[in-house]
Amino acid sequence: MRQVLAFFGAFNPPTMAHVMMAQKALQETGKEGVVFVPSKMTYISGEQGKNYAFGDMQRLSMLTRIKATRPWIEVCDHELLADHQPRTYETLCYLRDEGYEPSLLCGADKLEEMETVWKYADRIAQEFGIVCMERSGQDVRKMIRESSFLRNLSEYIIVVGSEQNYQDVSSSQVREILFRIAQLKHQLNELVPEEIIDLL
Repeated sequence: MRQVLAFFGAFNPPTMAHVMMAQKALQETGKEGVVFVPSKMTYISGEQGKNYAFGDMQRLSMLTRIKATRPWIEVCDHELLADHQPRTYETLCYLRDEGYEPSLLCGADKLEEMETVWKYADRIAQEFGIVCMERSGQDVRKMIRESSFLRNLSEYIIVVGSEQNYQDVSSSQVREILFRIAQLKHQLNELVPEEIIDLL
């Protein structure tokens, strides 16, 4: 079975931080690849309350393009094609059935939520293992020590450092820049004749 890290998220849109942090985790764990698993648009806008979500196929297309030049990346459309938003545990089981040996790759913020927000967190840890990316200023090992829930799962958790250059990059920042660009384009269209826009 192919040993991989399963990286779940909105990827709304995917950023260089997603790519570089996944690559760093891959290098530190010695796994064979990273499977990006985008969640459904309805989940992003409904459950997560994001102000804007790129469409399912649009985000899938973005990830597929990123994958084209990075052979260590794979993309799984299982959650996008499901008739509901599957739980992480369900998708990990699906990946296992497809011939992978997946471990969950997540950030410290997700690890912190596991006791209260996640379903099947203990089963995810025990059956698949968790690789947690630690950003600067975070102390994941201390977080684990101070939580009885995480402490009981500590033997299944691997903590890895993340790529320093992309510590503060987020999909929210990218969306804000895209909105500003769209506003500026609209303003430009009002200032100059449309026949010369492409010449500017």
